[in-house]
Amino acid sequence: MAHAADHTQTFPSERRLTGAYLLVALLALFVGVVTGLFQALSHAGLNLYPQLTPVLASYYQGLTLHGVMNALVWTTFFICGFLQFIATRALGRPLASHGLAWATYGLMTGGLVLAAIPLLGNAATVMFTFYPPLLAHWAFYVGLTLVVVGTWLVTLNLVWTYRSWRAAHAGQRTPLAAFMTLVTFAMWCIASLGLAAEMLGMLIPWSLGWQTGTDPLLARTLFWFTGHPLVYFWLLPTYVSWYTLVPRQAGGRLFSDPMARASFLLFLLLSTPVGLHHQFTDPGIGQGWKLFHAFLTFAVFFPSLLTFFNVVASLESGARARGGTGLVRWFGKLPWGDPSVTAQVLAMLLFAFGGIGGLINASYSVNLVVHNTAYIVGHFHLTVGTAVTLSFMGITYWLVPVLRGRGLWSARLALLQSWLWFVAMGLFSFALHDLGMLGMPRRTMISAAPYLQPEWHALQVLVGLGGSLLFVSALLYFFNLCMTCVASRAPAPEMPTFAEALSGPEEGPAILERWQPWLVLTVIFLVLAYAHPLIHLVSNTTLNVPGMRVW
Repeated sequence: MAHAADHTQTFPSERRLTGAYLLVALLALFVGVVTGLFQALSHAGLNLYPQLTPVLASYYQGLTLHGVMNALVWTTFFICGFLQFIATRALGRPLASHGLAWATYGLMTGGLVLAAIPLLGNAATVMFTFYPPLLAHWAFYVGLTLVVVGTWLVTLNLVWTYRSWRAAHAGQRTPLAAFMTLVTFAMWCIASLGLAAEMLGMLIPWSLGWQTGTDPLLARTLFWFTGHPLVYFWLLPTYVSWYTLVPRQAGGRLFSDPMARASFLLFLLLSTPVGLHHQFTDPGIGQGWKLFHAFLTFAVFFPSLLTFFNVVASLESGARARGGTGLVRWFGKLPWGDPSVTAQVLAMLLFAFGGIGGLINASYSVNLVVHNTAYIVGHFHLTVGTAVTLSFMGITYWLVPVLRGRGLWSARLALLQSWLWFVAMGLFSFALHDLGMLGMPRRTMISAAPYLQPEWHALQVLVGLGGSLLFVSALLYFFNLCMTCVASRAPAPEMPTFAEALSGPEEGPAILERWQPWLVLTVIFLVLAYAHPLIHLVSNTTLNVPGMRVW
């Protein structure tokens, strides 16, 4: 190998830090799956909200809690903990500043608490997209902003750590897991500038009464500047595991290290200038710019295909090393008894359908058929709900035992949980996709809608069944992790080692290791895609739309 980092080193402070981030992430996931159950049952016609009034004021408060806790908090806190843990082991050195690391954690947790107070008090029932003119309490916006600032500080600490590693390893290729971590946070820091501009320039002054109104279209455009790259901020950490750990866990080797690096750099380039494909139906934005973003959205599918090929080839190498044969039969030789591998491979399988659905969402004309329907909810649950969440669950099946110093309490229960999530999400997502094609809207308490259609009923029952099974799967997951922490007597496992590559980093061109050209190209792509639409919107915007609290 080109680098000699000691991946077996343990850094006690990093272990504690990762555990702290993971604790917050899991608490958020629990709140999200509980509120998700109420949403699914409501779809099926079983409305529990009248009985929940002391806790949840409305369906829409539950929907907001579900989205914020699962899509924003669970993912962000898990990613910050997991990737700092992975990067320090890949580089073989602790974080450059433990003081900054813990201060960042305190800032993010404090921001979360600040945002949660109005969220739980029904003063921030604005969905996870918080579109104006829906108005939340200022603490919600400020709290989420502090969480985002925390991710920037995580990035700063990782860059300092990388620079110290680079000073001691001049001329060597960056370990793949660390390289991918840095690309992920670089992409996110650039993408989150849109959200920062929306919060600081519009929503926070508006919510504090410093501005009498706001502009929904400009706010939506700034949100989606960040909102679509947010999907890749969720996905790229799963790819870190799929590329650098799962091949070794499956008994094989990564197919191509240079291809993996190239795919991540393409995600850096292409994942941000695509946000207008979420606004195909919005007036005030030129049709040509929407079409340009549609083309760029199709382009970002290319690194996804590279990932699919590279990861599947890597899994095949492991399965064939275990005796697998044939064009397809080798798949059965994967280590299906390992819950970490099983959860992540099942996540990959369902994500293939999510990727195909993403092409439909990106299509300039076909998108109009499914826009703002339940189809989008089904797609979303195949991405963040399965590719991300089920993969993160699989990662915790080795990460929590490593952090706790005890083996997983029950591998059989973990396998049952993973398969149950896979089957339940198949039912749940299929039903929502089909309901969307039948015209059922999203973001709506559909069981109380006067336009409820008879042909939706059977599929709505499937939504309720699938959501209930997902809740049961989540309970099994939490029970297993809790028992691992308090009751397991199994010896502490070793962290999975990073996969070696059939085609190593030294076989890739040196340009893959140079940051400046890729960052410059990313800025150029952003300017081309967003400069004219944003200048047009800002120059024609009057902040005069008053806020409203509907629920």
